[in-house]
Amino acid sequence: MKQLTKAEEEIMQILWQLEKAFVKEIIEHFPEPKPAYNSVSTIIRILENKGVVGYVAFGKSHQYFPLIKKEEYTRNFLGRFVENYFSGSYSQLVSFFTSQNNLSVTDLEDLLDELKKHRND
Repeated sequence: MKQLTKAEEEIMQILWQLEKAFVKEIIEHFPEPKPAYNSVSTIIRILENKGVVGYVAFGKSHQYFPLIKKEEYTRNFLGRFVENYFSGSYSQLVSFFTSQNNLSVTDLEDLLDELKKHRND
């Protein structure tokens, strides 16, 4: 899966939330100042070329929808992130956040509970 730019990710976040939308509806979900119609339209065409967005044509209008699930993209993104910044080690990632005081003991216990739950699935 190709990596997405920040602008592409913003649009995908909106599409995952809405499930399907016209460009105008996507723009409505951006905070102020809202991007230009042509900018959003161009980014969506790039997302189409990357194979992450599809559409249904209604005359000259297109309703867009994600072709990948948010979970799939998140898993892929996180894997690349851990590989690039922590040599593929999730324990180094957790150690980093712990040393930066971004994870409390409660957070770590919750993380451990999640890991145990998923190991038993």
